[in-house]
Amino acid sequence: MIVQRTILKQDLVKKLYPNSVSVDAAMQQLRRDIKLCPELKEQIANSGHNKRHYYNKQQLLLILKHFCITLEEFEQL
Repeated sequence: MIVQRTILKQDLVKKLYPNSVSVDAAMQQLRRDIKLCPELKEQIANSGHNKRHYYNKQQLLLILKHFCITLEEFEQL
């Protein structure tokens, strides 16, 4: 299994929140979920720049771990 170095935030939220009305609403929900967990927010900030339109591989793994999703499950979404 090959994991990309970066993943677009929009692609991530499309998979995590498939029933969301729009991509913007899904992005807002992800931001809310991250904000509710200060440890996750700090870990993401410490693992790279997060103001861009993508997450790096390490940040992706932290988010998936928070949602209890494995890489295999994520790829099948």
